[in-house]
Amino acid sequence: MIRKPRLHVLIALACAGLGASPALAECGRASWYELTGRTASGARANPEALTAAHRKLPFGTKVQVENLSNGRKVTLTIVDRGPFVRGRVIDVSRRAARELKFINKGVTRVRVTVAGRTEASCG
Repeated sequence: MIRKPRLHVLIALACAGLGASPALAECGRASWYELTGRTASGARANPEALTAAHRKLPFGTKVQVENLSNGRKVTLTIVDRGPFVRGRVIDVSRRAARELKFINKGVTRVRVTVAGRTEASCG
């Protein structure tokens, strides 16, 4: 006789990666983007909000993004999915790019840390 898996086991397996703790620091390149309409989280896109897109972090997660070329930092809320370009770790809103001082460059090297966690080096 084959037993049916229990529902809570299936739910746990399905969600296994969603709540997983990311690395203390993730380093790579950031770009900025200007989305119109709605984000993947369903929120209305606002280029003047301090928001970002990340591939795995849950929506609503606060992250600190540091521009490694000038030391400027900003705290952002994850509201979208992306980036979808190899080597990039985060897409930030236009306002965030202005505050991080890379809006004219378009791309910069950053360290992304989940807010409230101890910063780690990027090697």
